Amino acid sequence: MAPVLSPREILENLVAFPTVSSDSNLPLIEWVEEYLSGHGIPCHRQYNETGDKAGLYAHVGPMVEGGVVLSGHTDVVPVEGQPWSSDPFTVTERDGKLFGRGTTDMKGFDALAIWALVEAQQRGVSRPLQIALSYDEEIGCEGVIPLIEAMGELPKARDVIVGEPTWLKTVSGHKGGLGYTVHMRGFEVHSSMLHTGVSAIMYGAKIIEWANHMNDSLAASEPAGMAAQFDPPYTNLHVGLIEGGTAHNITARDCTFGFGYRVVPGESLDQWREVFLTKCREVEVQMQAVRPETSITATEIFALPPFAPEENNTAEALVRQITGDNSEGFVSYGTEASHFQAAGYKTVVCGPGSIDVAHQPDEYITVAQFEEGQRFMTRLLELLK
Repeated sequence: MAPVLSPREILENLVAFPTVSSDSNLPLIEWVEEYLSGHGIPCHRQYNETGDKAGLYAHVGPMVEGGVVLSGHTDVVPVEGQPWSSDPFTVTERDGKLFGRGTTDMKGFDALAIWALVEAQQRGVSRPLQIALSYDEEIGCEGVIPLIEAMGELPKARDVIVGEPTWLKTVSGHKGGLGYTVHMRGFEVHSSMLHTGVSAIMYGAKIIEWANHMNDSLAASEPAGMAAQFDPPYTNLHVGLIEGGTAHNITARDCTFGFGYRVVPGESLDQWREVFLTKCREVEVQMQAVRPETSITATEIFALPPFAPEENNTAEALVRQITGDNSEGFVSYGTEASHFQAAGYKTVVCGPGSIDVAHQPDEYITVAQFEEGQRFMTRLLELLK
């Protein structure tokens, strides 16, 4: 049998794999599978369409329904251009903190979940414990969708704990999201003859400025219903990346930008999808009135439903029993919780660390939070006996 690693040792191994979303996560998955298999835990992979990434799931305990899933993602955001004080892919302890890319978002939880699964195998549990490790969470939570479907070959668990960093507080709801890649196709002319061409950049700016006006209007409105629980208390629109153009004196033939929503529970993705596409059609008509061959192509790249509180949520009750936390938290970032909820699982978000340092240079999880996370897992195992 393979040696049993501590949560800290598992974390060090996981962080050493640079699983940026643009790259493969297979070396990490292979390491986890080898480690769990070495302790007699059968693992299953779910590959993406190109085969360069995979999710992993496993089951410990009796082959019956009603278990608990520990859900985490394996991908991390890039480190390029960030001023790190130490190697981002080596766990470095300083001043009571464990620095490294993914230590808080969310390989810290992944390490604790892997440790708990091996502990459950050794101790024995009467209620099953499962693990679900996904890919592509950082680019829209799309990787967990086929993973959940693949997990249908296991006895269906009842409760899911999604371990995004919440300071181990209970999170009952979060915003959803829509993401698009927008390609503006203009028509090039000399800039002195601007009126005879179509600048993809300048017409793209009309959509971006519309987003600014929408945000101002939404921010000025009175929050209604569940929206009041969030910061900010409204759906917001955002453009984070843009590129295009050929030269300063040529109207841009092409412009591409990312467009996204953060949608509060109680509002539908379909509603906001139609609002955006209607605006694109409006601007496209303006472009084609000048040059008929111009166009706007809006390609949807992800759709994450809002995660909303529900009555009789046994996953919440389980976490409250473990932590003693009776608060009801709401966060504006998205997680895989809404996809599990949509698949019929009782779901809660609760994990060690702070979202405030996620994606930042010198990302860290405090030693105290990591140790508290291990105590969380120990108490969970006691409840599964």
